[in-house]
Amino acid sequence: MAEPSTRTVERALALLATICDRGGANLADSARECDLAPSTALRLLRTLENTGFVTREEVGGTYRPGSRLMQLGAQALSNESLVDFAKPVMEKLVAEVGESAYLSVEGHAGTALYISIVEGTHSVRHASWVGRTVPLDISAAGHALRGRVPVEGYVIVERGVEADVTAIACPVYSEARIVAALSLVIPSYRLTKQEAVQYGRTLVSAAATLSDGLSRPKLTAAEGQS
Repeated sequence: MAEPSTRTVERALALLATICDRGGANLADSARECDLAPSTALRLLRTLENTGFVTREEVGGTYRPGSRLMQLGAQALSNESLVDFAKPVMEKLVAEVGESAYLSVEGHAGTALYISIVEGTHSVRHASWVGRTVPLDISAAGHALRGRVPVEGYVIVERGVEADVTAIACPVYSEARIVAALSLVIPSYRLTKQEAVQYGRTLVSAAATLSDGLSRPKLTAAEGQS
């Protein structure tokens, strides 16, 4: 007899929550955490994988949050704190440097997902890529999301995703965890080495402002009134 649909949903959501909470989990750990038989967990995880809510690494078999989950999260974030909180910082950044600023999070299968943009002020500027993904390995945002930045705090990638485009990116933290990347995307012909350093330092300051706000303890209503 097939299990009730509500029970199936509860179990699938429990598996999904376990994978998200851990950042990744294999079949055995997922099944044990959710008190499920491995065969039941495998069936549900395959369904989640087929629908894009999780992805499975070929080496090691670890399940991680998938692209569909990231896309839904990005849509939700458009009305929630991360994008809203970052917008004034990004606007100030664009006002200072004149180039398009992006906010991105880690997406599916080794990608960075753009979730917000404030366009630059130049007539020739990078247009909105919100909702699109770029490979982590070759993009400035990807390096920032993985914490692969030099001691200066920012990374510069020229022609990583597009020809004639240079990107500068910094990680954004919540406590000690990287939760996003803040980046500038600039036509390469307009960027000198001196400007790249200047923009990188300005970007580090903007990312630090975001990280500080995301890491700061939130006041309760009672505390705010005291």
